[in-house]
Amino acid sequence: MAKVAFIGLGVMGFPMAGHLATKGGHEVTVYNRNAAKAKAWVEKFGGKSAPTPKAAAEGQDFVMCCVGNDDDLRSVTTGADGAFSGMTKGAIFVDHTTASAEVARELDAAATKTGFHFIDAPVSGGQAGAENGALTVMCGGDAKVYAKVEPIITAYAKMQKLLGPAGSGQLTKMVNQICIAGLVEALSEGIHFAKKAGLDVNAVVEVISKGAAQSWQMENRYKTMNDGKFDFGFAVEWMRKDLSICLAEARRNGASLPVTATVDQFYGEVEALGGKRWDTSSLLARLPK
Repeated sequence: MAKVAFIGLGVMGFPMAGHLATKGGHEVTVYNRNAAKAKAWVEKFGGKSAPTPKAAAEGQDFVMCCVGNDDDLRSVTTGADGAFSGMTKGAIFVDHTTASAEVARELDAAATKTGFHFIDAPVSGGQAGAENGALTVMCGGDAKVYAKVEPIITAYAKMQKLLGPAGSGQLTKMVNQICIAGLVEALSEGIHFAKKAGLDVNAVVEVISKGAAQSWQMENRYKTMNDGKFDFGFAVEWMRKDLSICLAEARRNGASLPVTATVDQFYGEVEALGGKRWDTSSLLARLPK
């Protein structure tokens, strides 16, 4: 059992912190900007809540975090009453936020200077993955530090791996989102084409899903897409945030992402249709009936 804090109890953080307490058997302290959410977590899972990120981090072996973006992350780490000012020497801060590689390197340097450790560890698997304890966790940081973190992360992960130094986890998450964007657009166009051609979409997918066209998106989303239902996963506005990070990094490293840039524009069209909170499979909605 370890002493663990979890900062950020959104749709991902709430169940992830719960797994630390139930499956991991750890002593968990939580912090959330909305104190009512922290109170609800304690009522469900036990443990305790703290009034600030700093207070949550004090005396902990590990501090996990999952917030919205770079600015939110800086606020709860190096901002006023941020967790970094409460970290114990030698403790480990694990960031599950999908953020930029730049902020990961920045926080790693700040942690090293102060005498504790930092691992960037964005996740994939969505709300269902968090609730089922079956996330994929992409990590960046020092190998010896990661070895200490790995048993803790196991409480909510089905796959976790160290990909390189600080920032490597975030860069890998960018690759993940780049691949998903292209897959969802291709699946949307495939379903659209099948309908226009007068084919039975279910029969078509039954066949092609057993071949090279198979993907997680096809297996898990084609039916709801075909039914025009788009409330089963990661929201469009969150995907656009992630794709903006990918495109900004590509401008820095010289990568060419023409499909990703185009799909991001398509998601903008979905938002204009009122689909800001629809899931990412809603790319189909922008194609003509």
